[in-house]
Amino acid sequence: MFRPKLLFTSLAAIALGACSPQDPQAVTSAAIAKQVILPTYSRWVEADRQLAASALSYCEGKTTLDAARADFLNAQKAWAELQPLLVGPLAEGNRPWQVQFWPDKKNLVGRQVEQLVNGDKPIDNETLGKSSVVVRGLSAYEYILFDSKPDIATPEQKARYCPLLVAISEHQKALAEEILKGWNSTDGMLSQMTKFPNQRYADSHEAIADLLRAQVTALDTLKKKLGAPMGRQSKGIAQPLQAEAWRSHSSMKSLEASLKAAQAVWVGVDNRGLRGLLGKDQSALADKIDAAYANALKLLAANDKPLGELLADDAGKQTLNDIYDSLNVVHRLHEGDLAKALNIQLGFNANDGD
Repeated sequence: MFRPKLLFTSLAAIALGACSPQDPQAVTSAAIAKQVILPTYSRWVEADRQLAASALSYCEGKTTLDAARADFLNAQKAWAELQPLLVGPLAEGNRPWQVQFWPDKKNLVGRQVEQLVNGDKPIDNETLGKSSVVVRGLSAYEYILFDSKPDIATPEQKARYCPLLVAISEHQKALAEEILKGWNSTDGMLSQMTKFPNQRYADSHEAIADLLRAQVTALDTLKKKLGAPMGRQSKGIAQPLQAEAWRSHSSMKSLEASLKAAQAVWVGVDNRGLRGLLGKDQSALADKIDAAYANALKLLAANDKPLGELLADDAGKQTLNDIYDSLNVVHRLHEGDLAKALNIQLGFNANDGD
């Protein structure tokens, strides 16, 4: 008698056998993809779907400006959580720029948004698709809701900015859905991080190396996101407008969300993160990285002030220096000790030359 359930069980056993205990890196790569990265991408899609609904609802006068801003902050947090997980299609081309334009050293966001809304062409998805990445992402959306003058809540300003607000939210939703669909497709990233060899990775070690490179680049970027407004690249002169998401005062929360996501790749679910690849003889290093994450996250959680406020006095600057130093420890441990322990050559990262 044919028994579909037994057949399914057998197939499942075969699939699990492909990631057998003999290849812990394949097990880890698959676990991080399924249990950490994919759920984070799914939250990103949901946040952007809510953003699209929110923009329409706000522009039709059905919700308040506060509600629209809260939905932006949710989308911003979802994007922050993705940044340490940028492997595959989202890391390629100019897609990260399409989600958020940073750093914006010359206020291109404000200038190009105003140029677009003051132009003579009606703004829709097609217009936005032909426009610069500067006006397609969360930074432009944030500008409209938090920084456009006069108040966006007035009917006159809504009429000017709402077509762009709606178009940006639709673009973000479409981009997120496209990326998630690609991850789940046949031979997509989920498959490529689970079964080896494939068209992207010759073996599981290459996938683990890709994950660690994404981690190291993201941790380095977190330092830059804090260091630039602190003035570390401008002879100690604070540059608060160089912060990520400074208009919505969510820079520090974004840093915290990104660091928690990086920690999730390190720890994994059921210890199936990068940490689990270290042997018993490397437990001191594992403990050191655990402690570094714990310290940095404790400092971030203890702070309830926005970045601009912290830059305004010596006590705040000291808090920022402490947080920066704690991020530096996490970054250096990944870049040096962990890479060596996992026998991974990092090479250049996306921030080299900045």
